[in-house]
Amino acid sequence: MRRTLASMTLPELITPQGHACACGRVHNAGLSYLKVGQGAVADLPQALAAIGMRRPFIVYDANTKKAASEQVTAVLKKAAIPFTEYTFAVLHIEPDERAMGSLCMAFDPACDGVLAVGAGVINDCCKVLAHALRLPQAVVATAPSMDGYASNSASMIRDCVKISMYNACPGAIIADTLILKDAPERMLWAGLGDMLAKYIALCEWRISSIVTGEYYCEEIAGLMRASLANIVAAAPRLMTREPEAIGAVAEGLILSGTAMAFAQISRPASGLEHYFSHLWEMFALERGQPVELHGIQVGVGTLITLRIYDRLKTLTPDRAKAEQAMRAFDPAVWEARVRRVFGGAAQTLIDSENNLWHKNDSAQHAVRLSRILQNWDAIQTIMREELPAAATIETLMRGVGMPTRPSEIGENDQDVQDAFLCSRDIRDKYLTSSLLWDLGLLEEFQLQY
Repeated sequence: MRRTLASMTLPELITPQGHACACGRVHNAGLSYLKVGQGAVADLPQALAAIGMRRPFIVYDANTKKAASEQVTAVLKKAAIPFTEYTFAVLHIEPDERAMGSLCMAFDPACDGVLAVGAGVINDCCKVLAHALRLPQAVVATAPSMDGYASNSASMIRDCVKISMYNACPGAIIADTLILKDAPERMLWAGLGDMLAKYIALCEWRISSIVTGEYYCEEIAGLMRASLANIVAAAPRLMTREPEAIGAVAEGLILSGTAMAFAQISRPASGLEHYFSHLWEMFALERGQPVELHGIQVGVGTLITLRIYDRLKTLTPDRAKAEQAMRAFDPAVWEARVRRVFGGAAQTLIDSENNLWHKNDSAQHAVRLSRILQNWDAIQTIMREELPAAATIETLMRGVGMPTRPSEIGENDQDVQDAFLCSRDIRDKYLTSSLLWDLGLLEEFQLQY
């Protein structure tokens, strides 16, 4: 009997031959070496050898250098592996053209691979660098703060717009729980917040497969549900910094990234809740303001979105209302709002909608609306199957001390509303806000948080 992806161990999941799936695809993570546990950094030489890296270009920021450089370099020196180090000069790095330019200028051509020592931003920038140079990449994780370690995508900022760049996942990952357990409290919160988003992501993915015909794989979804369950079970012990609990969270985060790599898209791991974070970050960058950790923002966005679904579960669609909203849609009004909300990034989004996406097109709306109305019972079943009540997740988050409301992370009501209304404008991805727009409810929907 064929085993499901969710029943496999991490070493089994990353087998190089991949996994032929009932969805018709062969799922391959591209990951060759993985070690999670106490003292895992000692296996770094074997990890580099497994991907053919003999002289790594090591990338840190100031915090990750303090967290792990001593351990990393001691292991490499003991193994007589030469290396070149680079530490970003700025304290706060944005994954944008400036950061990538810094890496390109600092890169040592004598190196034959890129070793990221860090978490989200460091890992994403190194993915892009390694892919552009066609070199292998490895990562030593310094915090269980996000699920992108094993994904094939990098969350970057290009032309002031938050985008996902699909390149390649690292060839090797080392997650030493003795390093991870010392991560700052807020980074532990961020990892949990990033995983709680999967409730929304899976729900939206299934709904989108009905409404837009988007590819969906139940095997990958099952793998994501399993990783989410492991992390939720470990969450009460997360803040005690027990290595076992940290390891469970780290494995869950890596499983999540593996699911994204299998799907070749970020869909299994992110939905509307991530778009609250993406837009809040874009607003902050436009204003020159500091940015909260992505996973913490995502946790707050998850609660907002779950409250939307608490109401959607009881809603009966109205075709006449949806069609009237489409007739009343004014492209000039829409464009004015996009320019107000996104500032310097607006023109890129307007051009993408008008020339590529056509999400606002009345004919496409009619097709989507018909599918929604014909399948509303199935859509409501998906909501019930995938989503816990908002109150349940709020209790979990408060139990570990996490922020649960926008005001607790510095977001005001206007920014929350703008992020909600404009979430569907920054990518061609069917979200909860897209569903509300198709139903003619987006403009009038009152958020609760």
